[in-house]
Amino acid sequence: MAQPTVDKIWMDGALVDWADATVHVLTHALHYGSGVFEGIRCYQTADGPAVFRLTDHMTRLARSAKILRMELGYSADELGDATRDVIRANGLTECYIRPLAFHGYGAMGLNPLPAPVSVTIAVWPWDTYLGEEGMKHGVTMGISSWRQRGINAMPPVAKATGNYTNSSLAKIEALDHGYDEAIMLNEAGHVCEGTGENIFVVRDGVLMTPPVSDGILDGITRDSIIRMADDFGIIVRERSLVRTDLYLADEVFVCGTAAEAVPVRAVDGREIGEPGPVTTLMQQTYLKAVHGEVPAYEEWLERV
Repeated sequence: MAQPTVDKIWMDGALVDWADATVHVLTHALHYGSGVFEGIRCYQTADGPAVFRLTDHMTRLARSAKILRMELGYSADELGDATRDVIRANGLTECYIRPLAFHGYGAMGLNPLPAPVSVTIAVWPWDTYLGEEGMKHGVTMGISSWRQRGINAMPPVAKATGNYTNSSLAKIEALDHGYDEAIMLNEAGHVCEGTGENIFVVRDGVLMTPPVSDGILDGITRDSIIRMADDFGIIVRERSLVRTDLYLADEVFVCGTAAEAVPVRAVDGREIGEPGPVTTLMQQTYLKAVHGEVPAYEEWLERV
């Protein structure tokens, strides 16, 4: 699928033409993965376009940068304002938003600190990541042979560009095996996450998800789902899971900004089935919330 284009990208404080948003081939991050990023979505609501949990995402970007000892040079509020500027400049009412901070051109070698830091924000129209059919009837997933990066090797709490090499490998492997998406285990063999999604399991009415200490990204969509479930009186337990917990689950779903909330209908060929009641409730509530249809979650919407 070709990358959709729009008119402008925000780069280091200025709006530039899409075609001019380029970097040097000796950009440090291009060689060593020395960057951090976010995935955010803007949705149309009755009161105009609104970005879902914009400040929370930009705060996480700053935290990722801190872990990598990267000086962003902009506050979360300033990056939020820049996001609104680039959405308005492109006349979009719904879009995916990709903030990216990276060590640029100016120094090579494994030490990134001498290289200058650039910050960009791109926006473009992007449908749901795992497809409309998957949203309705569920996706198939397979346990990957690629393990999630170790917590003392590549800190998973940092949404860093270099962290996603193994996600790419797992995604390719899953597609080669006929699955829609992969599930990665951590070094201890516990269920970790998808290549770009957090995982939830339902069994006997209890909603379970791996804890951050098992090496997952501390997902903002994951946090939203946990709060929504709690508001509905659903018991939520953050606990380590093994692959057979997926096989024997009543329901499984994954979530993330790009994917939103997607049912899983089979894992490793073990049938789970059509979306169950908890999955359906969480998916519908999430999609209503991001479109401004649930007053209880209005605080999460930041108007453009």
